[in-house]
Amino acid sequence: MLHVLAVLAAALLFGTTGTAQALGPSEATPLGIGVGRMVVGGTALAIVAFLLAARHGRRSPQQRPRLTPKPLALMAATGIALAVYQPLFFLGTERNGVAVSTVIALGSAPVLAGVLEWALTRKLPSPTWVGATALSTAGVVLLGVGGGAGSGGADAVGVLAAVGAGASFAVIANAQRRLLDDGWDAFTVVGSMGAGSAVLCAAAIPFVDLAWIGDPGGMVLTLWLGLATIAAAYTMFTWGLQGLTAATAATLTLGEPLTAALLGVTLLGEQLSVLAIAGLTVLAGGLAALAWGSRAARDPQPFAVEG
Repeated sequence: MLHVLAVLAAALLFGTTGTAQALGPSEATPLGIGVGRMVVGGTALAIVAFLLAARHGRRSPQQRPRLTPKPLALMAATGIALAVYQPLFFLGTERNGVAVSTVIALGSAPVLAGVLEWALTRKLPSPTWVGATALSTAGVVLLGVGGGAGSGGADAVGVLAAVGAGASFAVIANAQRRLLDDGWDAFTVVGSMGAGSAVLCAAAIPFVDLAWIGDPGGMVLTLWLGLATIAAAYTMFTWGLQGLTAATAATLTLGEPLTAALLGVTLLGEQLSVLAIAGLTVLAGGLAALAWGSRAARDPQPFAVEG
């Protein structure tokens, strides 16, 4: 159950991302926000995670997994996927609003994660996951079709960007799960992801307008997105992932669109149609069903940070 709570806590932080973007400087572009977020957040995540990995890593060299091309490729995949996720997600929220776009992005993630996990392992998701994801997906469809109050549906480019963000998240979930199954320390896994994404985004700085970060609002936006929604959230998510399947963890992060929708309505004044409200209700039911069915940890001895 602690693994479930850790992933849900991460989802709450993830859910503030779109609202923070909307409250930030108007001149900030989706690409610029993504680059600034990952340079700060990826660097902080790498530092904290590698320090914790060094503190926890007390196994002898013979017990540690070898750094062969396979884990290197998986680590690189998480860094690339996290970097790619940023502009896609922020483009989606710019086009379709925080509530609707976040739901589309994270609603597509569990389905894509489950399909990818089956393709890689030939292991079918559990009946609990199938039922909860079916219920949650129905809620996503209602939200996407309903959109905002009085809207004629979601913008196509924004939808594609949001689905692309969901696919990136599915890659992260599966790659991290495979690294953990191979014996890699959880903080080494998340640290490599942060470092890889930070390096990629830092390379893009000369080609992106980041002048807005010099404003107080821009600085607050960058620090919040980097430190809270990346460094803190992904550390908790990776720890929680150890006791769950990638598909289950991805479905649990549907707590993000629930949070995003509430913030969008209460802080940004976004209006949801009757269909969208029904979608949120169905989505909440699917999330609750999955949390109940995931009470037992996947691993007999889940990892814990020494105090």
